[in-house]
Amino acid sequence: MIAGTWPLVPSVIALLTALVAILFAGSALARTADELADRTGMGEAVAGALLLGAVTSLPGIATTIIGSVRQDAEFALANPIGGIAVQTVWLAIADLLYRRSNIEHAAASLENVLQALVLVALLCLPVVAYATPKLAILWVHPASLLIPVIYLYGLVLLRRLRREPMWFARNTSDTRQDVPANTNSGVSVRRLWFRLAALAAVVAATGFLIGQGGLGVVAASGLPSGFVGFTLTTALTSLPELITLIAAIRIGALTLGIGNILGGNAFDALMIFLADATYRPGSIYSEANLSGLLFTGMTTLMTATLAAGLIIRERRGIGFEGAAIPLIYLATVVLLLIRPG
Repeated sequence: MIAGTWPLVPSVIALLTALVAILFAGSALARTADELADRTGMGEAVAGALLLGAVTSLPGIATTIIGSVRQDAEFALANPIGGIAVQTVWLAIADLLYRRSNIEHAAASLENVLQALVLVALLCLPVVAYATPKLAILWVHPASLLIPVIYLYGLVLLRRLRREPMWFARNTSDTRQDVPANTNSGVSVRRLWFRLAALAAVVAATGFLIGQGGLGVVAASGLPSGFVGFTLTTALTSLPELITLIAAIRIGALTLGIGNILGGNAFDALMIFLADATYRPGSIYSEANLSGLLFTGMTTLMTATLAAGLIIRERRGIGFEGAAIPLIYLATVVLLLIRPG
């Protein structure tokens, strides 16, 4: 057992404690971010990407860094990429919950399409790093260094798109517009920011519990750390996205909900850079095995499928993307289990 790793029972207790905390904070986050989106004028897509995306990614950040500092390269890389995969599956679940129409149709937003395409670009960089694992500047792979650069440039493009859109989604009777609400809670904007920060602190604290608990499960069960990182711990660290997505659907803020998932996915891509930067023995890709290339490629396929669904906007049912995304995820899990080595 790795020094500092918790035994199985405390690890399971930690994971359950984190689950309860996430359930408590998730719906409050959605309501707070929705009101801030209306009262600050930033819009639901941007609020979902920046506010909810950042806050709901905090558990994953902590979990990833714990794995990296403990020098478990496979676990550290599987968490952010697995988070992107699981959170994309959450959108397929949202399609089932939103019965009026296909949610990608109803939440027509060019900003969300752009976020999906930026995410595809971000996921291509680890593939390049896996192909050239020995390259490093100090101990960090150059591809990892490009991740925050492309992410920040994506935000610039997102702002430009919101200010001067060059394309428009056709409105239908099922389209839900991002229109600021006429009423508010009566709480000041300053108080709303404080509430968001307090909820963020609760969500962030769960990341330590999930990281330690996940490594404890790896040590006690003998399961591959990449498999545990891609499935168990990412399912827990991604629960804030699911809960806030469901809460956003209930209050009619569909664009906020999808923006939360895509923004959270982009922040998870930033975690790949953090994993490499905090892995001191060298480039993290030189230690991870080829299962990382498998789940990175399949997660990229899931994101491209989502982008296609946002563009095609099938009107009824879950759409081709709602059926394909869970199947791709399940295929990835099966391949991780049967892959030799």
